[in-house]
Amino acid sequence: MDSPYAIEMLNITKRFPGIVANDNITLQLKRGEIHALLGENGAGKSTLMSVLFGLYQPEEGVIKKDGKEVKINDPNDANDLGIGMVHQHFKLVECFTVLDNIILGVEPNKYGVLQKDEARKKVIELSKKYGLMVDPDAKIEDITVGMQQRTEILKMLYRDNEILIFDEPTAVLTPQEIEELMQIMRNLKAEGKSILFISHKLAEIMAVADRCTILRKGKYIGTVETKGTTAQELSSLMVGRNVNFHIDKQPQKLGDVVLEINNMTVASKTHKNNAVKNVSFKVRAGEIVCIAGIDGNGQSEFVHGLTGLEPLVSGDIKLNGMDITKAPIRKRNTSGMSHIPEDRHKHGLVLDYSLENNLVLQTYFLPEFTSKAGFLKKDNIRHYAEKLIEEFDVRSGQGPVTMARAMSGGNQQKAIIAREIDKDPDLLVAVQPTRGLDVGAIEFVHKQLIDRRDSGKAVLLISLELDEVMDVPDRILVMYEGEIVGEFDPKKTTQEELGLYMAGAKRMEVRS
Repeated sequence: MDSPYAIEMLNITKRFPGIVANDNITLQLKRGEIHALLGENGAGKSTLMSVLFGLYQPEEGVIKKDGKEVKINDPNDANDLGIGMVHQHFKLVECFTVLDNIILGVEPNKYGVLQKDEARKKVIELSKKYGLMVDPDAKIEDITVGMQQRTEILKMLYRDNEILIFDEPTAVLTPQEIEELMQIMRNLKAEGKSILFISHKLAEIMAVADRCTILRKGKYIGTVETKGTTAQELSSLMVGRNVNFHIDKQPQKLGDVVLEINNMTVASKTHKNNAVKNVSFKVRAGEIVCIAGIDGNGQSEFVHGLTGLEPLVSGDIKLNGMDITKAPIRKRNTSGMSHIPEDRHKHGLVLDYSLENNLVLQTYFLPEFTSKAGFLKKDNIRHYAEKLIEEFDVRSGQGPVTMARAMSGGNQQKAIIAREIDKDPDLLVAVQPTRGLDVGAIEFVHKQLIDRRDSGKAVLLISLELDEVMDVPDRILVMYEGEIVGEFDPKKTTQEELGLYMAGAKRMEVRS
């Protein structure tokens, strides 16, 4: 008799230096179901899926497809078996078009001549069928992250994959794009596809998954039906304790103005108009101000202008009363500004450096870490790194000497947060600080932000997560098309009202 399971991963063990990433894990995916894989950062979810996709070979265990044992040596074997994967950090060629990326590796040709017209027709048909509207001729570097993800999904569908793996698919999407992706997944399921969905966003798992398998520290904890459980129960299974979703804040004690921005304008790289237009506001000691908005409305360019990654077209920036408009990045850092960047790979870490070297990237030149002769004091750096790893629960296979590249995305994020907060800045600029983190780590980061505020420091939070926007800050500024279009007290507004301002349907005059 045929097996009811499309895929079975039985007793899988995968080891890396210093760590057992998967410890005797069994996962069974039924035909035509959406099966979520839930776990903390570094629990072994991506490793398990990479084993299924042929990127890693397990030391122990077997994989079965439709009840028959299979050997998956590389991703080509996985594709031949109808298994496709959308990775957390997309595998796309930036200077190629959408169509070229989709057909890469399976180019249709006749007598050695590329037949793009047939491929284009198939891609447009698939786009329509699954509601994935992407322009096949657009270049990857010119389209949004959400559209890049759709390109990855089309890559799988173009190869007629039946088993689809989504690794943290919503970590980089806006609330609107997340809703669209959920619908796309439901459509795929209705067509008979079987989906494995890695996530630590409990609301999404409750919304789309039929069943959920939980991993903790590389071990299998259990599999539950989502209809018969709650988000609170799932979070307890995932982190091994009850998680407090409520954020406690002391009454506000406002101090002096720490950051003052006057008429700031920043150019756009993608079009002729300015990305940030004439923005003015202040952030005081003892408050968290959040800039909310839909992705692509000038938030990234604003942060680049503020932190010195891009020059301003006009306007000025003052930090503790000192003009830093033209100050170099190091001067901003040493004058009391810390920056948790949006893109942890591009602006947050040197991936081929060790964890300890990444933790002193902005402070290695201080006497604590460098001798007068210019030599690094390696023992001091090691001790400092060990202190931060302990304090911020950064998990890595080989501790301070682990390469940043070998760490899970969530632990890379924790390392950046540790480095930036430990400098004890007067102003912490936190851009999407909880992106890709699990509920336990999100709780920890929010506590860190609130501790900064309660100790009389200023925090500027830039977030796309509406729950975070409503819960963490004292004041919310909404940015739409590069302008501040509304200012709100989170206690006196709703997500719906914010949504109208974020979409440009309403605006108010904002005092600077």
